[in-house]
Amino acid sequence: MSRPTGAGGSRLGGTPADRAGETATNGATTSGTTDGTNRLAVRPYGDRALMVDLPGLDEVHALAAALRARRVEGVADVVPAARTVLVLLDDAATTADLGRVEGEVRAAWASVARRADGGAGVASHAGGPGGVAPGEDVGPGEAAVVEIPVVYDGDDLPDVAAWSGLSVAEVVARHTGREYVVAFGGFMPGFGYLSEVDPAIAAPRLATPRTRVPAGSVALAGDLTAVYPRATPGGWRLLGRTDVELFDVDRDPPALLTAGTRVRFRAVERLDADEPGAASEGDGIRVGGDDGDDGDGLVRGRDHLGVGVVRAGAGGLGRSLQDAPVHGSPGAAERTAPVGHHEPRGVEVLAPGLLTLIEDEGRPGWSAAGVGRSGAADRGGLRLVNRLLANDESAAVLEVTLGGLAVRFHERATFALAGAQAPATLDGTPVGMQSLLCARPGSVLRLGFPVRGARTYVGVRGGFAASPVLRSRSYDVLAELGPAPLRAGDLVAIGPRPSALPVVDLVPAGLVPSATSDVGVALEVRAGLRSDWFGGDAWAALLAGEFEVANASNRVGLRLSGPTIHRRGGELPSEGLVPGAIQVPPDGNPVLFLRDHPVTGGYPVIAVVAADALDIAAQLRPGDKVSFRSARSAPSGP
Repeated sequence: MSRPTGAGGSRLGGTPADRAGETATNGATTSGTTDGTNRLAVRPYGDRALMVDLPGLDEVHALAAALRARRVEGVADVVPAARTVLVLLDDAATTADLGRVEGEVRAAWASVARRADGGAGVASHAGGPGGVAPGEDVGPGEAAVVEIPVVYDGDDLPDVAAWSGLSVAEVVARHTGREYVVAFGGFMPGFGYLSEVDPAIAAPRLATPRTRVPAGSVALAGDLTAVYPRATPGGWRLLGRTDVELFDVDRDPPALLTAGTRVRFRAVERLDADEPGAASEGDGIRVGGDDGDDGDGLVRGRDHLGVGVVRAGAGGLGRSLQDAPVHGSPGAAERTAPVGHHEPRGVEVLAPGLLTLIEDEGRPGWSAAGVGRSGAADRGGLRLVNRLLANDESAAVLEVTLGGLAVRFHERATFALAGAQAPATLDGTPVGMQSLLCARPGSVLRLGFPVRGARTYVGVRGGFAASPVLRSRSYDVLAELGPAPLRAGDLVAIGPRPSALPVVDLVPAGLVPSATSDVGVALEVRAGLRSDWFGGDAWAALLAGEFEVANASNRVGLRLSGPTIHRRGGELPSEGLVPGAIQVPPDGNPVLFLRDHPVTGGYPVIAVVAADALDIAAQLRPGDKVSFRSARSAPSGP
């Protein structure tokens, strides 16, 4: 792996150049208010967030730092971007909470203004995760320069040259010929938005985003440039590639490129990873762990059947199965454990199905490092299964996409199923959903393909004891962060059983199992904040149309095909995103973001799915029909 020259982070001393055709507030479709100085506008963004528009990046950094320092009750995270600050409230937020937090935002802004009036200026800050107070300011001149080696062979390099009227060599010279500053983080862990690109090569985003951008891609979009730490969907123009490690959970801070870091790109003929015999690390993110350890405390089996040796990892998830009975595909041979060997405990994965993940309520508060909240796609399914088991609502469960899971219990356990209605058997006997079930050592649970819905939740009393990554046991498919997707042969431990006993009571309205329909679903939406980016008929087209969930959909978001939503051209300054945001790329095909959405994005959001409908959206699968209707009721609690 190539090593960047220098490292460090500091506050940003300047703002990016204005983009052509952009304004500071970009318009709004929902009610919002602006303070007397016309420098700050606060607007509701869906049911549980506020979007704050500001004149520039210095003001953004100053307000974000002030909000983090205030540690406002009910605020889950603060997401600074190019000209906005997104304030995310927790899942219990109500309309009254939105009003209270807006008051806190204005009070924080007033303190920033008083500091400016007192001669201190509007200073930007490098903050920690969400509610963590920011560190000391560092002057721009004190920031080290990170030099990133790049092989300029990107797929879009000829197109950028054609767009600019320059040669490929001149585009490379322009890109490497200046020093950039990290304006803000977002999109995904380790992704830093670098300003400002030479206007001569500032080509716009792609009309249709790629479904996969390779890890290490060096790209640009308008006056911003960046390096993709992970393979991910993306709409930026690819110029080249690097192999620099951009994110490491064992590093402090985890992201190499933090707000204020100065960066230069250096053209090279080849990277260290290209050298003969060099080990390929595959991406620019490291999540910890030694050889054979995926950093989640679960060491993988080596046997071709997925059984092999599963040794105890950092989180105690695995025990040796080499001498235990072998369970794998039908017909697998049996081996008897020698006398004196400990029998394994926990739950052994015989077959993971299409995708089985460990999930909890997510990791709020890490947006400064480009890390989204993630967590169970269907929060109601998570909370219902944990309520049935008398677990804490945040206990980790298995999220099974489109069935196919088979597990063997190696200890007595109480478990429950919720979410997508999938046929299930325990030792060949059918069992039901939303009820308490008991497994003996050796019992095998199998889930079939769901009759309806996409994601089924399997919970055990005590929860699954995966090792947390950044304070959560959830796996984020966009960031590839957290305990890795389960494979055959994995052994997952069960946590300590709670002292409380499950009780029979009424299920709260917010935990009613999510439902989809054979004839489609209608999701309530609230208007987005950028109405001036859409044609006059766009809102009506969204509400009147029927859309189909495309195959290229996952926990990040649902790609929808149907009526084209017309929007104007140009580039929107990147801003924070929320679950349920419906973003419209230039091709007019909307994308409905789910729990693993990017932290920030640069396409305008036409609407936000109501909080009460998010769990239904999470249960949609490719081919399902979906329509939208305007929400009339006030936001409710969980």
